[in-house]
Amino acid sequence: MRGRNGESHVIRTNRDRIVVKAVLGRVTHPRIPLRNPWLVDPAGCAHVKPGTGGITYNVMVGDSAFDFEGDHVEPCVSIAHEDTGKDPSTTGGLSILSCIGNEARITSGAAAGGKGIVTGKHGGVEHVLVDFPPATLEKLSIGDRILVRAAGQGLSIPDLPDVHVMNIDPALLDACGISIESGRLVVPVAHVIPATIMGSGVGSRHAYSGDYDIQIPDDDVVREHGLQSLRIGDVIAIRDADCRFGRTVRKGAMSIGVVVHGSCVTSGHGPGVTVVMTTAGETMVPEIEGSANIASYLGIGRGRRKPKRRQRRSTGG
Repeated sequence: MRGRNGESHVIRTNRDRIVVKAVLGRVTHPRIPLRNPWLVDPAGCAHVKPGTGGITYNVMVGDSAFDFEGDHVEPCVSIAHEDTGKDPSTTGGLSILSCIGNEARITSGAAAGGKGIVTGKHGGVEHVLVDFPPATLEKLSIGDRILVRAAGQGLSIPDLPDVHVMNIDPALLDACGISIESGRLVVPVAHVIPATIMGSGVGSRHAYSGDYDIQIPDDDVVREHGLQSLRIGDVIAIRDADCRFGRTVRKGAMSIGVVVHGSCVTSGHGPGVTVVMTTAGETMVPEIEGSANIASYLGIGRGRRKPKRRQRRSTGG
């Protein structure tokens, strides 16, 4: 990779030592409370809108985080651990070990054999989010089993031990265009925001599963940080956010994350961010790059190349 000064940089990681595990989830059903479906926004207005879970045909990574009439809408496919009640720690196996960029393979139903890519993790509901090509998506059904080739937890950058890496597949880390310059990690990001506008999920005991939300009720704050252009899949930097041992605010810290779901209606919520790198010091430098989105890095969602149409040859007259 090349840094801003044109010099070549090699990011050395411990990827050869990363353990690869199989974890299994099922395509979930959309979730909405039957007796009280109302969502009350900060202005006191009540809404009934689609929310988390299920198969979402028209929302993908690369789409705007704001352009859909929904609440916490998860792109493409949401899977969760099939809770048997025997050992709740197996839920953590799926939620924690799955990493953004992991390969996912359908193992049951009409779409069996189809492959996709993990795009995020949503806390609370403990959903793992997976992108599939449209043709595969049409064959999927609620309840189908999806096997994730989980790899990424334990990944580190030996030359920068202060940077804690989590929730990201080694291959995706390689594709993000990061470089080391003057002893600091330069990371291309679509947006830089302050930790003070982070909401639901702050204070969690760890950041190795799920996400936490960007609060967006204040239009002035949205405009100040350019968040009106925020997309699902964007790589962003959060200033003064220390997520090494939970999600907290620490002056001078920084976290890098991926926007994993759309915006929300209720107070304290908004587009969700799964953290992929964090440091308590000044070891990371964000570099604004509008195209910093996993859709383009992985060639999925709105970044997927459309097949070229075959041109008809004229037979002459």
